[in-house]
Amino acid sequence: MRLVAVIIFALMTAACDQEQDITGTTNSTCPMRSYSYNPRDMNQCVNACKACDRGTTVTCTTSCTLKGAR
Repeated sequence: MRLVAVIIFALMTAACDQEQDITGTTNSTCPMRSYSYNPRDMNQCVNACKACDRGTTVTCTTSCTLKGAR
């Protein structure tokens, strides 16, 4: 019975997705963010979010507002 539980647990763990979540992450390798990017400027923040994080205008505006952009 323990062996079955261990096998089921191992299969469930192996099935987990190892890919990182894109939403909310900071991609420092994005060229738009590496040159004169001001995260407090709403337009620059939204443009960088859309270009680097593949977000939409709505999600990027919300994200930038939560980060303190005006």
